Amino acid sequence: MKSKNHKPSLLIVDDKEDMLRLLKQVISSKLDCTVDLAKSGYEAVEQVKKKDHDVVLTDIKMPDLDGLSLMKQILAYDPTISVIIMTGYATVEGAVEALKEGALDFFQKPFDNDMVIHAVKKGFERTNLLRENRRLQEQLHSFKEQYGFVGKSAKLKEILELMARVADTDVTVLIRGESGTGKEVAARALHQMSRRRDKKMIIVNCPALPEHILESELFGYVKGAFTGADTDKEGLFLAADGSTILLDEIADIPLSIQTKLLRVLQEKEIRPLGTTKSIKIDARVIASTNQDLEKKIQQGTFREDLFYRLNVVTITMPSLKEIAEDIPLLAQHFLEKYSKEYGKEGLEFAPESIRCLMQREWKGNVRQLQNAVKRAVLLASGSVIWPSDIPMENGQDTGMQMLTMPCVAHLPYKKAKEEVMSRFSVAYLTKILQQAQGNVTLAAKLCGLERQSLQRLLRKYKVDPSSFRAKTAAQKV
Repeated sequence: MKSKNHKPSLLIVDDKEDMLRLLKQVISSKLDCTVDLAKSGYEAVEQVKKKDHDVVLTDIKMPDLDGLSLMKQILAYDPTISVIIMTGYATVEGAVEALKEGALDFFQKPFDNDMVIHAVKKGFERTNLLRENRRLQEQLHSFKEQYGFVGKSAKLKEILELMARVADTDVTVLIRGESGTGKEVAARALHQMSRRRDKKMIIVNCPALPEHILESELFGYVKGAFTGADTDKEGLFLAADGSTILLDEIADIPLSIQTKLLRVLQEKEIRPLGTTKSIKIDARVIASTNQDLEKKIQQGTFREDLFYRLNVVTITMPSLKEIAEDIPLLAQHFLEKYSKEYGKEGLEFAPESIRCLMQREWKGNVRQLQNAVKRAVLLASGSVIWPSDIPMENGQDTGMQMLTMPCVAHLPYKKAKEEVMSRFSVAYLTKILQQAQGNVTLAAKLCGLERQSLQRLLRKYKVDPSSFRAKTAAQKV
């Protein structure tokens, strides 16, 4: 794996030495990269296996191993390498075939130097994107087994270490944090780390139940306890005997039930409605809240003694802003999840999409990021998710409303203007190509441009028409 400061590497393959020297001189004068040369297809194969090349620029007609066969061997060895084909007039059909087999681009000799340089630069960017996605996937697969947590930030590691220390004890844990930070995930992780993992964890959504129903659900009742109590009912605390019970959003429990809950925590016993007999239980209690319990104590809506009983160990889940470095891994995790769920495997993020995700203010934290990626998967027209596929904070499309995105607020005016124009152009070109199903000629007509002018824009903003065509073809199959 190359470091971020490592120069990209190009391998040029041609059986004519003067062509090798010319291409090396032209490309080296414009791009900051290392350039290696190979005089035959077989020599190129050996070099690719010895060195981590990013792009291979090869002639298609060579005496020992032609460019198409070379490309197939290269992609079989490392599919992230970008291959560009050079061809003479008589072998254009072969070059078109190479595109179908996975070549990034092809040029007919004689060719324009600037076009070759642009194609090589595009190849470096493509390979970097593919390898970055592969790196994220590898990291993801190593982190996602951590009891449902995805990430490698220091803050998250601290929480996992604290959880590991208290998981296999019986102490009551209070999990605090903003909405969408993963409090229930943390509770499930605590349960899975404990010796109680073989029994089902009980989860109680406290605000979802009215007071009289919540009481009977928690503590149970005996036959005749109230009108309609035709049989005995086992409460959720009894169901959690030997296991774990999560009292989700405990700040919303009424005072009358807080009093009974305090008895459960103090005496380790419950008293079902309609009876004076207490039942001993062995249930590990975890509570969660996104509210300020200290403030509710001052307001008289939450018992102080109950707070101290719950607050034996506190785990505070970080906001997404505090673990922003985990956003790429989280986004990749959700991308894989929903790509598989909706039958759109092969999707990947454009680099500018990851940058946009990291610059966004996620008020809804991980849950909001999850929903944004889910929607982006559904909206993506090709194999790449662009910023225009990512919903704005108000849930609307970013497509033609990207001028209002907050991702540029931290930049100087000139840079911010360039960034906004870039996003507008990407969004506009993406919509046009969606309508034209990847047909550049039709897209040019739709936007009132000459075909060459549109192609220049597509190259400038790195929008690949083939990704839209690929989706259309897949739908027809």
